[in-house]
Amino acid sequence: MHSEYVPLHVHTEYSLLDGAIRVNDLIARAIEYKLPAVSMTDHGNLFGAIDFYKKVSKAGLKPIIGCEVYIAPGSRFDRGSKTGASDKPFHLILLCRNINGYRNLTRLVSMAYLEGFYYKPRIDKDVLEQHSGGLIGLSACLKGEIPHYLAAGEIDKAREAALEYRRIFGAENFYLEVQANELPEQEAINKQLIDLSNELHIPVVATNDCHYLKKDDSKAHDVLLCIQTGKTLQDQDRMRFSKNSFYFKSPDEMKETFKDLPQAITNTRKVAERCNLDFKFNEFCLPKFILPEGENVNEYLKKLSEEGLARKRGGSIPEEYRSRLDRELQMIEKMGFSSYFLIVWDFIHYAKSKDIPVGPG
Repeated sequence: MHSEYVPLHVHTEYSLLDGAIRVNDLIARAIEYKLPAVSMTDHGNLFGAIDFYKKVSKAGLKPIIGCEVYIAPGSRFDRGSKTGASDKPFHLILLCRNINGYRNLTRLVSMAYLEGFYYKPRIDKDVLEQHSGGLIGLSACLKGEIPHYLAAGEIDKAREAALEYRRIFGAENFYLEVQANELPEQEAINKQLIDLSNELHIPVVATNDCHYLKKDDSKAHDVLLCIQTGKTLQDQDRMRFSKNSFYFKSPDEMKETFKDLPQAITNTRKVAERCNLDFKFNEFCLPKFILPEGENVNEYLKKLSEEGLARKRGGSIPEEYRSRLDRELQMIEKMGFSSYFLIVWDFIHYAKSKDIPVGPG
């Protein structure tokens, strides 16, 4: 029988110099715990998504692809605060419900690097709203926007942020995240998040912000953080986790921690059941060529091919040439490659029109 708890906030080895959980070890532990699904939510990237998906699927578990993204406090184009306010980005967990969610998440992560990079790859709420379809959002750790405002005593701002995220994702697609990391400040924030949940009718989910697999791995993880920050273990003024509880906890441990909040556990299973990303690795995913109005992709390719061949032959097409062209066009159509050939024609045509050299291949 599968566990009612599913971990929805997990940093693997692809959270570079921060996550210390190897994917194969994660899968083995998930099977040991009888988990129905397991997630990957690395910091700011999807580097390991396909590797993770294939390995987890092969093991008979459901893979949940996600990312802990960085949200700029203002615009993603801002570089440094002009008002004296903190320009540190907030954290937010995004999980893919389906292939549309995955496409949106890849767009968001790409824009974070190409448009919003400032120490970290950042997005903003404007672009999040444009690409929120197919995604589930979780409020993240103490560095999330809502926990940040709660910790600062800015309850109204926390409330406004929670309502804004609910509006962006939809009422059924946003959750407040309570964590079991044993930090005193986290326990205080958990209580406030529960109060906010009751007030705004936003459901809660329990996570543990896993950065390493076993409790004993905390020391190795500390070394990893030193490598990331250029510090040594002897440096007192360095980034470190003050507790050794950011490991991949068992369902029983999580249930015990949240025994007074059972819905936080069962909601993790509900979220997992709604995440059904399905990659079709055995199918071609070619882009579609935008056709002139009223044109058919196969007929348009045939028209261009005949025009090009006629130019090369000086106006008329000999029968043996036409026969070969028809045979090749039939094969292209049969393979579903007509749109692909038109895209290649499009950029080759553009290059030649701009006197850009084009090779024979």
